[in-house]
Amino acid sequence: MEKQEALAKRGPSSLSNARPAWTVGLLEEALLREFPERDAEEWDRTGLVVGERACPVAKVAFALDPTVSAIREAAAQGANVLVTHHPPFLSAPDSFAPENSVAQSPGAGVYAAIREGVALMCFHTALDVSPAAARVLPGMLGLSFTGKVIEPARTDTGEGVKGYGQLSDVRFGEEPVTLATLAARVTAVFGRQPRVWGDFDRVVRRAVTATGSAGGCGRAALAAGVDCLICGEVKYHEALDLSEAGLAIIELGHDVSELPLVALLVRTALAAGLDEDRVVVIDQASNWRLPEAIRL
Repeated sequence: MEKQEALAKRGPSSLSNARPAWTVGLLEEALLREFPERDAEEWDRTGLVVGERACPVAKVAFALDPTVSAIREAAAQGANVLVTHHPPFLSAPDSFAPENSVAQSPGAGVYAAIREGVALMCFHTALDVSPAAARVLPGMLGLSFTGKVIEPARTDTGEGVKGYGQLSDVRFGEEPVTLATLAARVTAVFGRQPRVWGDFDRVVRRAVTATGSAGGCGRAALAAGVDCLICGEVKYHEALDLSEAGLAIIELGHDVSELPLVALLVRTALAAGLDEDRVVVIDQASNWRLPEAIRL
């Protein structure tokens, strides 16, 4: 009886408050709950691509692209997992060699990951179509997101909230917003000069945002009577045809539009319980430069 009373009075042990031991598999499961593989395009790669699920997590690096240099930097900073938006490959590599780029050997990234002991996992189109990602560009630009997309994902339940091309109202105050004003805001927010198609004086009331490639969002936006498409990239002839049909286009740059999704991956992992001191973010914002920004 005395032993039972003593146990009842005893406080929780330190072991009961211990944080869960993160493994590569548990991290993958946490991210797949938010960005499930079923939402990804059938041709895509989702989740763990290289690595062992039972392996304990030391640190987790996050980046947009799983380049060989990013893998090496992750390892140098003590990370044994690299989480990216883009996959290390789509078609299976037919060669694996210790090169600096997949341009030299398609499996160079896989080779580097195994050599450095860095697991690779990615959440590409599953992330693209997620409701969380849908709010990123409209939120950054101060657009009034309607909560709807113009190209629903194949797994969307018919509500039009999961997919590509976020529909927003454009209001920055009482005065009408022109294409020039909207383009200036884009430049200020992203710190990069976009390529703009359309009359700078035209009023923009509704816009569609799309990270990465515009894909079919341009035609869908035109059919929906939208004034402007803000996207990562669009093919020249497609942009020419759409702009002549009356759709203004603000082209950010593929990576410029998707780098904010890296922060979303980080926030998702932290919300799942990953310790902040285990997070490493690899900066890939300077892969290219505008000549005007170079001082000789």
